[in-house]
Amino acid sequence: MTGTITFTMIKPSAFSAGYTGNILAKIEAAGYKIKAMKKISLSKEQAGHFYEMHKERPFYEELTNFMSSGPIVAAILEKENAVESFRKFIGATDPAKADEGTIRKLYGKNLSENAVHGSDSDESAQREAGFFFSFLEMV
Repeated sequence: MTGTITFTMIKPSAFSAGYTGNILAKIEAAGYKIKAMKKISLSKEQAGHFYEMHKERPFYEELTNFMSSGPIVAAILEKENAVESFRKFIGATDPAKADEGTIRKLYGKNLSENAVHGSDSDESAQREAGFFFSFLEMV
């Protein structure tokens, strides 16, 4: 599956603002196939485990507080060159710097509440997908 899947999360602020349906529709319209999807609320501990690689960074506490502040939608997406193409599709991390028409430009509030997460490598996509989904949910 390397190269053909990526992982995304619709973040709490985008979920609570009612953007989930619009975001998923845009993802599908861009040719991504949703292989697995679920709505879940992360505990602070779970968010901390997911973002463990950022533990020493100054934004870690704010990030884990935010990601455990409400429901998220986690999804595995499939498409050729999935990671790279999805990162371009969602736009820059900072919505103010994102290209017009990208998910983050349309639905992001700021650098922290930027609407969606997208895996940054094939390895991350596999790890992140495995964090949220069992083998049976991924087939």
